[in-house]
Amino acid sequence: MKYAILSAGLAILMQTVCSAASEIPPLLTCSDGTQVTTKEQWETKRRPELLELFRSQVYGRNLVERPDTLTFASDAPDEVMLDGKAIRKLVKISYKGPGGTGEIHLRAFIPKQEKPAAAFLLICNRPADKNLDVTRTIKSEFWPVERIIERGYAALAFWNGDVAPDKFNGFTNGLYQVFQPDVSKRTPESGGAISAWAWGASRVMDWIETEPLLDAKHVAVVGHSRGGKTALWCAAQDQRFAMGCSNDSGCTGAKLNRSSSPKSEHIAQITKGFRHWFCRNYDKYANNEDALPIDQHQLLALIAPRICCVGSASKDAWAGPASEFESCKLASPAWELYGLTGVSGYIFPLPNKSVSGGYVDYHLREGGHNLNEFDWNHYMDVADRFWK
Repeated sequence: MKYAILSAGLAILMQTVCSAASEIPPLLTCSDGTQVTTKEQWETKRRPELLELFRSQVYGRNLVERPDTLTFASDAPDEVMLDGKAIRKLVKISYKGPGGTGEIHLRAFIPKQEKPAAAFLLICNRPADKNLDVTRTIKSEFWPVERIIERGYAALAFWNGDVAPDKFNGFTNGLYQVFQPDVSKRTPESGGAISAWAWGASRVMDWIETEPLLDAKHVAVVGHSRGGKTALWCAAQDQRFAMGCSNDSGCTGAKLNRSSSPKSEHIAQITKGFRHWFCRNYDKYANNEDALPIDQHQLLALIAPRICCVGSASKDAWAGPASEFESCKLASPAWELYGLTGVSGYIFPLPNKSVSGGYVDYHLREGGHNLNEFDWNHYMDVADRFWK
């Protein structure tokens, strides 16, 4: 068994190797050639430059930031649940625009304790009825509320479909319809679904800041697969989140685009199958990765100096685990500007192992494409290390 696990780990490492023929864009070199050596240069010059490139070339621009029409209300009375261990809050986050109204229905379980609780916010990209049951009749390892509460954290979640549908429909409903009913006004830089879902997570943070039972300074945003891509983009933009957790996010998530792995997803495949996730400018880089002026290690670096967690699965070759790990290593110099450590100098771990200790954390779970209690426990272990 020991040798089988070792072989599995080495197989993944061999499958996903950064292509020597592709030059990965340098993290700390500005477009004008300036070398970034201080956190001040990073914050005032390089970081804004990278954010702009990801907005204009990959995820797109938001239609609006926090709207003036944003309101919060209870969807149901608060209820003490989980054998008296938690308070359940159901919150309706509403907003209005020229095309109508929109609502995000937040589920929140907060541990009963004397001080405000740190929280994990899940951007749920799976059916809400099977994964976000607020009665806890149906329990899913995708959102293990009981375990999160047991660890002393609040468990928050919303379904991404509340904000925008996860299908290409011409951007005619959801958030798009509310704030841009005239689709003819869309441009090649207009945001897609990932941008919309990340916007939704930021609106949840707006509510968190009003809730005295929660510690708004210690909130992690978590997502799996397309939700993992969203969690990274959300944490990169919204610095109120103290931690970003990407689980099996793969292509246009934590995985490098300049990867020679034949079994992992690439831009040509993702823009063909999920064109509604991105801005139209991203289409230009299908089978043309070298023309893209950025790569995903720079997205991870935008989370610095906060905590960045990347999780992979040993049998999820489509997400390119070893390339996700390489992205973490290449992002680490951003944290070093703050005198903090990332994962520089470490080697790719075996399944069910991690590269921990720094502000960039990577773990490889044995198994396939999923978010389960092993992953959740690891993310909470990291939070324990820094927040407790």
